[in-house]
Amino acid sequence: MSNQQQQQTGVQKAPTPTASERFMGAVMKEFAATVGDVSKVTNFQRKIIQNYFIKLDMVLKAADTKRQEKNAKLREEERDNLEYSWNNVNMQQLALDVISYSVIGLDPLQKNHINLIPYKNSHTGKYDITFMMGYDGIELKARKYGYEVPDDVVIELVYETDKFRLIKKDLNNRVESYEFKRLEPFNRGSVIGGFYAHIYYDRPEKNVVKVFSKADIDKRKPKYASAEFWGGEKPKWVNGKRAGTEEIDGWYEEMAWKTIKRAAFDAITIDSEKIDEHYLKAIQAERTIDSDPVSERVATDINRNANRKEMSFEDAEVVDDDKQSELPPATEKVEAPQPEQKQPEPAKANGGSDVKAGMQPSLNF
Repeated sequence: MSNQQQQQTGVQKAPTPTASERFMGAVMKEFAATVGDVSKVTNFQRKIIQNYFIKLDMVLKAADTKRQEKNAKLREEERDNLEYSWNNVNMQQLALDVISYSVIGLDPLQKNHINLIPYKNSHTGKYDITFMMGYDGIELKARKYGYEVPDDVVIELVYETDKFRLIKKDLNNRVESYEFKRLEPFNRGSVIGGFYAHIYYDRPEKNVVKVFSKADIDKRKPKYASAEFWGGEKPKWVNGKRAGTEEIDGWYEEMAWKTIKRAAFDAITIDSEKIDEHYLKAIQAERTIDSDPVSERVATDINRNANRKEMSFEDAEVVDDDKQSELPPATEKVEAPQPEQKQPEPAKANGGSDVKAGMQPSLNF
C-alpha cells in the first residue's frame, strides 16, 4: 500500500474540540499555573466552571444579536463591527476570574449569585468580562469567609403606617434590639426607611441593629441609576424624537430592599484566617470596579439591570446613563441579559404581626 493510500485509509483526523472543551481546557491550564495541582479541582467546582461557560455563551449570543440589530439602524461608519464571540474575549483574564469565583462557590446559573457582562477594551480590541456579585452572592461570600457570622439576618423596609422602635444598647441595656409592627399590612403608605439586624441567639449582647432613613437609602443609589428601576423622571420619546420627560414609579421598594441587604452582608467582618488567594483576587476585581470609571459604569448597569424578570419589570426599557438618555432608544449601548431575580421577601416578618428581636495577552481559544 502506498503512503498516499495509508494517509487516506489509516489515519483519521482528531475531532475538533467543542467550545466548552476549549473553555474548560483554558481554565484548567490557568488553574495549573496558579494553583499547581489540577487534581485539587473538585467535581462541584468543575460543574460551576461549566456553568460559567453556559451562562457566558448565552450572554455573548444575546449581546451579538442586539449588536446586529443596532447596526442595521446605523450608517456604516457608526456600526460596531467587533463580534461578541469567544474568539474576541480576553480568555486569560476570564480563566483567572472563573477560577477565583468558582472556588468561592458563586454559580452564574443561580439567581443573584454573580452577573457577567462583556465590555469592549479599546486597548486590546477584545471584550473583557466584568464579574459583579449579586446580593445572594454577597451573602454566600459573607457566610463562607465571615468572622462571627450572625445566626440570623433580618432585613426590612419601614413604611409610614408601620410602628418601629429601636432599642439601643447602653449602660442600662446590654442587648440591642427592636420592635416592629405592620399595622396596615395591605396599605402601608410610602417607604420612610428600613433596617437590618444581625442576631446572635446564644450571644444576644452581640446583636446589632442598623437603621436607614429614606435619605440614607437614596444616597446609596447607583450614580447612573435608571428611572425604570428607582422611579423618577425619564426621557419621553414620540416617533423617535425627544419630547421632554415623564415621571414613572419604577420599582423603588425592591431596589431599596436590595440596597439594605447588600449593606447587611457587606457589614459582616471577613475573617483573615479564612482568606485565600481566590478571595483576594475577587477583592482586587471589586476594587478595580470602584476605582475605574468604565468598570464603574458597567457595574452600575449590572447592579440595576440584572435579574429583572422575576421582579416583574421585564418589559422595562433600560436607559444606560444620563448621557445616552439624550439619544433615541435605537442607539442604546449593547448590553447582555442578566440572570433572573426573585422578588424580595421581607425577612422574619408576618403581615400585621409583631416582630421582636432579642436579637494580558489572550490565549489561543
